[in-house]
Amino acid sequence: MVNAAAPLAETITMGDRSCQAQRVIVVSNRLPFTAVEDHGKIQFQESAGGVATGLNAFLGSMKNSSARKRETVWVGWPGCTIRPEFKETVKSNALSQFRCYPVFLSENEIGDFYEGFCNKTLWPLFHYFPSHARYDPQYWLQYQKVNEAFATAVLEVIQRDDVLWIHDYHLMLLPNLIRQQRPDASIGFFLHIPFPQFEIFRLLPGKWRRDILQGLLGADLIGFHTYDYVEYFLRCVLRILGYEHNMGQLTLSDHLVKVDTFPMGVDSERFRAAASRGEVSRAREEMRTVSADCKIVLSVDRQDYSKGIINRLQGFETLLELHPEWRGKVTLVMVVVPSRIGIEDYAQIKKQLEELVGKINGEFGSLHWVPIIYQYRALPFDSLVSLYAMSHIALVTPLRDGMNLIAKEYVASRTDETGVLILSEMAGAAKELGEAIIINPSSKEEIAEALKTALEMPCEEQVRRNKIMQNRLRRYSLSRWATDFLEQLNSMKAARTDIAVKLLHGHARNELLERYQRSRRRLLLLDYDGTLVTFVARPQLAKPTQELCTILGALAADSRNKVILTSGRDKGTLQNWFGSLGLGLVAEHGAWIKERGQDWEMSQPLAGDWKPKLLPILDKYADRLPGAFVEEKEFSVSWHYRGADPLQGRVVARELADHLLTFTSNIDVQILQGNKVVEVRNAGVNKGTITRRWLATGHDFILAIGDDVTDEDTFAVLPDDAYSICVGIGQTRARFNLREPGEVSELLTELLSNGAHAAGVSP
Repeated sequence: MVNAAAPLAETITMGDRSCQAQRVIVVSNRLPFTAVEDHGKIQFQESAGGVATGLNAFLGSMKNSSARKRETVWVGWPGCTIRPEFKETVKSNALSQFRCYPVFLSENEIGDFYEGFCNKTLWPLFHYFPSHARYDPQYWLQYQKVNEAFATAVLEVIQRDDVLWIHDYHLMLLPNLIRQQRPDASIGFFLHIPFPQFEIFRLLPGKWRRDILQGLLGADLIGFHTYDYVEYFLRCVLRILGYEHNMGQLTLSDHLVKVDTFPMGVDSERFRAAASRGEVSRAREEMRTVSADCKIVLSVDRQDYSKGIINRLQGFETLLELHPEWRGKVTLVMVVVPSRIGIEDYAQIKKQLEELVGKINGEFGSLHWVPIIYQYRALPFDSLVSLYAMSHIALVTPLRDGMNLIAKEYVASRTDETGVLILSEMAGAAKELGEAIIINPSSKEEIAEALKTALEMPCEEQVRRNKIMQNRLRRYSLSRWATDFLEQLNSMKAARTDIAVKLLHGHARNELLERYQRSRRRLLLLDYDGTLVTFVARPQLAKPTQELCTILGALAADSRNKVILTSGRDKGTLQNWFGSLGLGLVAEHGAWIKERGQDWEMSQPLAGDWKPKLLPILDKYADRLPGAFVEEKEFSVSWHYRGADPLQGRVVARELADHLLTFTSNIDVQILQGNKVVEVRNAGVNKGTITRRWLATGHDFILAIGDDVTDEDTFAVLPDDAYSICVGIGQTRARFNLREPGEVSELLTELLSNGAHAAGVSP
């Protein structure tokens, strides 16, 4: 039974510094207990294994901390279907006794969500078993519905300044569902299983994979166990959604997302202390009596095809075949914990391993020696630690594993610092436990040789290796893993605050509108692509809507306004789209200028004789990259790759820019890398130079809006009291930010309304 004296509201230490009281909302598929109906009453039984158990161990380890307390509320499924008449009882008892808030699911939801999409689609795919994956639309539909149910539950308990920490693959849509309802929420997500490479992840149907990535990107911080998983995730985001990162940070339209590595640890002191207890020592001696003088090789794992249990049996069999001198001298103690009963793939594994255990024992065993001691059951904590403490070798051979804490628990339990860990290179823990014997779990010969090496390893070498690993585990413990994550999440909250300060809303927005209303000589400098319209695959597709033309025309019709559209586009396109609206136009970032009611003129004498030399180079690179193309203008050339594969496009664009920089070292041109474009233009031509032309005429209100590096030249030359706005939330010289072009349209519409009121006319 769960100990009611150990509630989940525990103290969480934030490094060495004391932190302000703050609630942490932990969200996982399972609560740390299962609600059970017994003779008309509800009882709570402790959950065995899984993420919930690990998190509960962390919270329990923090109760004696001296730092200020932070209340924790846990949201999750109580482990079974609850009848309607008991739901309120379960909810009130769970919240009052354990600070838990249950999410109730029906049997159909559990079947299609947990047993279906989670364990028949995501689990096999993320563990590189695509042949086991099933792509049932009903599974996906239920996965969405359950994530929405969790979102509803979270929104019922979340308060301002709460920190939300969501866990694992069951809830990958949840961060964005919360973000849509609570844009200001501080949201962290941690994935406890591997994240696959792009070629595996793309096996999911297109909408599913996009929604999953968008769901995860609703978080402020996304954590993985290893750098490999971080890299795979970022590549999937780039190739599927087109978002590039800068040192693991993604800039989205409404918030920043940090993706980082947090290898989960274990409570080393808990395992070390348990291994020293009298009852554990007695159990260890009893086991040694049973095993006589045999060396003990320990295998403990959940029943799962990703754990490589069959492989380790085959490796042990190969040891006995190739090295008969070890027959009768080594025993494999294999504990298989039942998992996901009822799923056919798991039932088949149980049948296979029991047949193989019988075959090996029958072939090599004798009246005095059983090669394999096999147990199919879950073990209580003390029994597990006893096995860790008395085993000479731990054999951990997952074919793919996010971390694998068993390896760490074994090392932490070795109080005499002896023992040998054999560890699969496919486990996340192999990145930290390099002193173990690292093997490829697919090779039974490699496993056999590793076992022979471990059996013959001198005690001095065992101690040397274990000391290093134990010190590392003590430094990066379970507590350190969690506090590092929460500290990083808090730093992202601070970054979001900085962004919010620059967003144009509240007092700053009202002040802008009031100044616009009072002013009589206004200058409005507006970029086009990425500012007034969103980016599209090909430039000609970004034709302005009638609504946008109406807004621009109305602004230009106000005699107090000088509206200038500054763009990198050619003058023919700008004339065709905007020539009748009464705007001032700037083409090719300042090469051409058209004042209202006048003809086009060059801003300065420019040469275009360099273009024939460079066009073959740009064409060559466009031919190398499907989806890329070259756009030629009068005094500039653009190489676009928005329609190309984003990962390949980024690489080829860098190569092209380097090539052009070398080739044009003696030519008076500038190479500019913009948003999915590499542009070559005459040196000295930029929006900042042209902006000075209008600043010299004097204005009592200046507004400049742009979105990329070319607009930074404009922002740089504006007076301090001008309103400069960058569309997007990246680094900028602009005073303010708007999130996306739709917000620019809203602002311009508000300007029209305020200007009309100032003139005493109807807007």
